Amino acid sequence: MLSQVLTGTGGVGKTQLAADYARTAWDSGEVDILVWISASSRAAITAGYAQAGVEILAADPRDPEQAARAFLAWLEPKTGQKPCRWLVVLDDVSDPADMRDWWPPTSPQGRVLVTTRRREAALTGAERRLVTVGLFTPQEAAAYFTAVLAAHDRHEPINQINDLASDLGYLPLALAQAAAYIIDDAITCADYRQRLADRFRKLADLLPEPSGLPDNQATTMAATWSLSIERADQLRPAGLARPMLQLTAMLDPNGIPSGFLASAPALNHLTLHRMPGEQPPAPVTAEEAAGALQALHRLNLIDHIPDAPYATVRVHQLIQRATRDALTADQHDQLAVTAADILTAAWPAIERDTALAQALRANAAALVRTAEDALYRPAPHAVLFRIGTSLGESGQTNAACDHYAYLATSIDHRLGPDHPDSLMARQAFAQERGKAGHAAGAAAALAELLPDCVRVLGSDHPHTLATRHHLATWLGEAGDAASAVVAFEELLPDRLRVLGRDHPDTLATRDALADFRGVAGDAAGAAAAYEELLPDRIRVMGPDHPDTFISRNNHAFWQGEAGDAAGAVVAFEELLADRLRVLGPDHPDTLATRHALADFRGVAGDAAGAAAAYEELLPDRIRVMGPY
Repeated sequence: MLSQVLTGTGGVGKTQLAADYARTAWDSGEVDILVWISASSRAAITAGYAQAGVEILAADPRDPEQAARAFLAWLEPKTGQKPCRWLVVLDDVSDPADMRDWWPPTSPQGRVLVTTRRREAALTGAERRLVTVGLFTPQEAAAYFTAVLAAHDRHEPINQINDLASDLGYLPLALAQAAAYIIDDAITCADYRQRLADRFRKLADLLPEPSGLPDNQATTMAATWSLSIERADQLRPAGLARPMLQLTAMLDPNGIPSGFLASAPALNHLTLHRMPGEQPPAPVTAEEAAGALQALHRLNLIDHIPDAPYATVRVHQLIQRATRDALTADQHDQLAVTAADILTAAWPAIERDTALAQALRANAAALVRTAEDALYRPAPHAVLFRIGTSLGESGQTNAACDHYAYLATSIDHRLGPDHPDSLMARQAFAQERGKAGHAAGAAAALAELLPDCVRVLGSDHPHTLATRHHLATWLGEAGDAASAVVAFEELLPDRLRVLGRDHPDTLATRDALADFRGVAGDAAGAAAAYEELLPDRIRVMGPDHPDTFISRNNHAFWQGEAGDAAGAVVAFEELLADRLRVLGPDHPDTLATRHALADFRGVAGDAAGAAAAYEELLPDRIRVMGPY
């Protein structure tokens, strides 16, 4: 009969499943001999077999090894002997090597059931099948929790039970111990959820006392994984599993690209936290980082799927919580900064890959939830601004507005309203507010910001000049193109004087001035200004820079508005090919170019072609940017 090896992370209920299976087999009369062995070490396995040999075969207890061998030999099927139906359960095998030469024999009358947190190939074979025990489903979790409470005459709203099960990640052990805590402390599910959400409480403080553990459990949830971490840390490459798990504890439990964990900031962290002994420690390689992930995977502390592009590492949220609880305050804050450095290093300047951008934002959001305060010391980390930039560039302008509004408030609270990053956050908020369709509101916010920039930074500071630039832009977008032209004409000499002719910000002001001249009614003048600007953009920033593309886009637009629709179509076709190559098909600027190309095809006389192009474009815009 095939042996079953139940594997899974600590707390999924492997032992409970094995106990239920064994009890059912015994009570139903399906087996004549039932042997249960706590198999946490080779010595414990030997002792368990020896005890069975003594009790069943009257073997000599003074020679445990021989008694154990005799018992395994007795399990072998023998011709002419009356069949004996047996079941051997080996609970909590901690090391596959402990089972070498101690596997029960294959027998048509015998069954073997093993539970373990390991999942190496050595545990499987021709006669052994690995069965992964997972979490509860939401329905199973709710049914279990409801039944436990009902047994103590307690009843809770089903929505609170569902939400609590989700907060606990549907882990059976967590649900059992949370239920015991709720019953013993006479609190509600809502009370427990509130305590669980408090980042300053340790997980151990939200579990029953060891004497009050339910279902004959031996350890609290907070201690369940500590032994697994120690064992993973002993696997090759020794000493790297724990610091790697600490890194994963700061990021998204639902998916961390493994490339993040092999980046320079991650490797530096692993090098600094190798096991003591090697001085100075040898630099950790990307291969060793992958080995650390596999060590954690082998102990079921994480799921590591190397061929999954952007969700290659997953870790249960309570393992993350327990890992963070073991850190000192300084270790926690340093890990948060390291995780932020990892994300900043991984974030591309141009987000061609929308899936990667989503993974970066999800991991950044998890980091902020986990360790927000550390990201403001001594100054706001760049990742906080990069989140907003990514949201805005992906077309999620309302989300970007919310992010920058919160960021500005947070910086004000922690560092004061005159901190330069507070001014930058306010500027970014106004920008995204304008992009979201509130041009007048953006202009008003920037007009309020400008005096603070002058007072704090000075009139010639680049951020002050940038605020003037954005204010002029949104004045024009709000309908006052003439005032925008005047403002840009006043700004341009200051940017030339402070920054120089070839500075990207100076070129941006020339671009905006040309654009709003067109908006104010001088389309030909705008086209001519872009004709002068484009060679400078290409020379300074390169032909493939996004800002060069913007100038090409605006040049093509005003060329068409000045009466050369056919020339605009050609220019947009050339621009589209380059934006597809550099930015990718899903970048908002690529979609905008397709929009403009379709528009000018219609202006040039091909109304049917324009309509067909919009028909193709619309689903892509909805998919990438959302219906609103």
